[in-house]
Amino acid sequence: VQLVETGGGTVQDGGSLRLGCVASRGTTNNPGKGWFRQGPGKEVEFVAAINWSTGRTLYADSVRGRFAISRDNDKNAVHLQMNNLKPEDTAVYYCAAGAFNDFRNRDEYEYWGQGTQVTVSS
Repeated sequence: VQLVETGGGTVQDGGSLRLGCVASRGTTNNPGKGWFRQGPGKEVEFVAAINWSTGRTLYADSVRGRFAISRDNDKNAVHLQMNNLKPEDTAVYYCAAGAFNDFRNRDEYEYWGQGTQVTVSS
């Protein structure tokens, strides 16, 4: 499975961006698809996830109420709408797929995208 992210860029504090992740070259039977990020000098952290089968969503406390993850079944894509962005959201954002159980755990995911840079200026 190949994952390709789109939609990164630079915005000002309080702005919005929408990230996309399209899966191709195969499928996975595991339902979890998620977004992680790695800020400058920081560890990779969980951002949001969605159960492809049920539509149930999970969010990190730091983004709940500002970010929204959604799925597009027809396009086999996952989106991350990011509103009210803050400088601390600056990071490389990675799309991941293939989690079976704990969608917050990056070790659960089988496939990863190459990452897309999001920069929020103050």
